[in-house]
Amino acid sequence: MMTDEWGVRRFSLPLFSYSPRLRQRRGIARRAPARAGAGFTLIEIMVVVFILGLLVTLVAPRIIGRTDEARVFKAKADIKAIEEAANMFKLDNGFYPSSAEGLAALVQAPPRAKKFNPDGYLPKVPVDPWGNEYVYMSDGRQVVVLSFGADGVEGGEGYNADIDSRNLD
Repeated sequence: MMTDEWGVRRFSLPLFSYSPRLRQRRGIARRAPARAGAGFTLIEIMVVVFILGLLVTLVAPRIIGRTDEARVFKAKADIKAIEEAANMFKLDNGFYPSSAEGLAALVQAPPRAKKFNPDGYLPKVPVDPWGNEYVYMSDGRQVVVLSFGADGVEGGEGYNADIDSRNLD
C-alpha cells in the first residue's frame, strides 16, 4: 500500500504474476522505485465489483431462462434441414428414402439410390437437442420428421410437446 501526492492510500494489485523489478547497483540488488499513482484505490475496486455484480443480476436470469426456448428453436431448424436434405435426395433419385431406410439414407447411399450425392445430404445422422433421435417417416409422396421434445415420449405440452414437420411455425 502506498500514498499518492494527495495522501490517498492506493493498493497495488498485480494483474498477472508479480516479480519485482530489481536493479543492480554496486553488486547489491535493489527494488526499482514505484511509480507515483500506480495501483487502484479501495473505492475504485469496490465500484468495479458492484457494477459487475449488478450486470450479472440483470443479465443472467434472461440468459439462463431461455435455454429451453433455444432447444425448441434448434429442433425446428434441424427438422427443416432434414426436410431439405430429403427433398434434395428426391431430386437426385426420384424418390424419398423409405421409413425403413430412415435418416441414414441421407448420410450413406442406400442400395436402391442411383444418383446419390458423393458427399451425402447430411454430414451425420442428427439427434435432437435433448439427445434423442429424430423420427423419420415417408410414404413415398411426403416426408414427416418428428422430435418428441424434452421428455422424449410422444405427446406432451410446453417444452415436452412434439415438434412435427407438418406444423412448424
